Amino acid sequence: YSLQDQFDNLEKHTQWGIDVVEKYIKFVKERTEIELSYAKQLRNLSKKYQPKKNSKEEEEYRYTSTRAFLATLNEMNDYAGQHEVISENMTSLITAELTRYVQELKQERKSHFHDGRKAQQHIETCWKQLEASKRRFERDCKEADRAQQYFEKMDADINVTKADVEKARQQAQLRHQMAEDSKAEYSSTLQKFNSEQHEHYYTHIPNIFQKIQEMEERRIVRIGESMKTFAEVDRQVIPIIGKCLDEITKAAESVDHKNDSQMVIEAFKSGFEPPGDIEFEDFTQPMKRTVSESSLSNSRGDGKSESKFGSKSKGKLWPFIKKNKLMSLLTSPHQPPPPPPASASPSAVPNGPQSPKQQKEPLSHRFNEFMTSKPKIHCFRSLKRGGAGPEDFSNLPPEQRRKKLQQKVDELNKDIQKELDQRDALTKMKDVYIKNPQMGDAASVDHRLAELGQNIEKLRLEVQKFEGWLADVEGRLPVRTEQPRRQSGMYEPQNPTAVNSCAQDRESPDGSYTEEQSQETEMKVPATDFDDEFDDEEPLPTIGTCKALYTFEGQNEGTISVAEGEMLYVIEEDKGDGWTRIRRNEDEEGYVPTSYVEVYLDKNAK
Repeated sequence: YSLQDQFDNLEKHTQWGIDVVEKYIKFVKERTEIELSYAKQLRNLSKKYQPKKNSKEEEEYRYTSTRAFLATLNEMNDYAGQHEVISENMTSLITAELTRYVQELKQERKSHFHDGRKAQQHIETCWKQLEASKRRFERDCKEADRAQQYFEKMDADINVTKADVEKARQQAQLRHQMAEDSKAEYSSTLQKFNSEQHEHYYTHIPNIFQKIQEMEERRIVRIGESMKTFAEVDRQVIPIIGKCLDEITKAAESVDHKNDSQMVIEAFKSGFEPPGDIEFEDFTQPMKRTVSESSLSNSRGDGKSESKFGSKSKGKLWPFIKKNKLMSLLTSPHQPPPPPPASASPSAVPNGPQSPKQQKEPLSHRFNEFMTSKPKIHCFRSLKRGGAGPEDFSNLPPEQRRKKLQQKVDELNKDIQKELDQRDALTKMKDVYIKNPQMGDAASVDHRLAELGQNIEKLRLEVQKFEGWLADVEGRLPVRTEQPRRQSGMYEPQNPTAVNSCAQDRESPDGSYTEEQSQETEMKVPATDFDDEFDDEEPLPTIGTCKALYTFEGQNEGTISVAEGEMLYVIEEDKGDGWTRIRRNEDEEGYVPTSYVEVYLDKNAK
């Protein structure tokens, strides 16, 4: 009621109130965009530092410190998710609700002020009617007064006729009657206006203003509730954010420096034993050439020289060649192998294959031929420059090799299990097809089953091969008890793994590797000492399998008998002399003519 005359000001104020709500909606909307942007940046940051799959980074995350960092990245991802929740809740509970409410508020305000304007127009119309009635009453009164004065003047004038006086009298009466009518009309209009005005200011306008006041109060309450919701949305995610931070703290507390140090030791220990002390060489004594780091002694029968060399070599990792590789060169038949039965029967060949002991070349010539051949196995430094490693990981130190072989065995076993699962599934499918021929042809899966069987057999052979290498390595690790090795009169490497892993490269006495081979041709060893030197070497690894196409009677030393259709392991392929070295089991191996077998080499074989 106190603002009955402030209609225009109220209209401006309510419009300002709507503008405030819209401004708050815009504020909340920008806050949600900031939250979404922040969450997106956090997720990108977490993703950026996540380890890449199948990369070296993934291997680094086995340490407690890096695992803690990985946990931090994961928690930051969850942390970002909570900011997305804030954005979603603010959008749904504040922005969307207030936007809908503002539309309703504008419609309600428009309706109230339309009613107010209508009432104001009505009272203005009544006022105009009152003014018109008042002016008409005033005019009629003036006209009646002039007519009365004219009548009195005519009546006093003796020169005027009675007819003129009567006419003036009638005119004065008429004007007086008109004045009375205007007066009555003005009085009625005035009463009506006063009633309308009272109704306007005491009923219509107060009701309209009351509605506008209620509308404005609801707007104020609503924006207050929205501000409270704004705070509650943030408060709801605080416990979850607290859990994320607690998990980060827990991950940080799980960092174990001792454990990480032990993992580094386990990851990089080689299994090599440290070299022994270097003995003093007295050059004042009569000179007899001793074995140096670059050549082997060629003297024979000198007990002192041999014992001296043997004692010196114990503390060094000498790059001696493997027994099996050497002996294969020393004992492989040099005569052409017999032709296959299609051209001539093996029994028709005089004396069969030439016995290894009947070779005409000197033993020293064969040894020198091997020592001057191009090396096929490279040691650590050459591998680091990008060379491909051998299949049996013989280029690695013993402990690292054992881990790699164990990993390979595990991978092969997983592959076998996958193949077995596929075979079982296909077998069940075949059974279903047999019972219900309308569902499919049972013969259609036979080819796939045969392929799976072959794959499983190949994988099992691979597993056996790697398990053999693994058993060999585990038997050679220094931490395990080894059988006493016979000391040779010429030389005996202290660590056999160094022999296996660096068959062609050399390690100098100070432990550094070198790839120089200029002096290897100087290494000459008497033939009578080789058997004693390499008696305890492990057998060569298999490089594939073969199937005997014909029966071969290996009657001479160095050869082995095979039956047609027999499956055997290949341990050395044909070197161009027509012979292939094979193995039946741990105790039976030898040479057969290459034309008698069909060889299946492994893809990654050395």
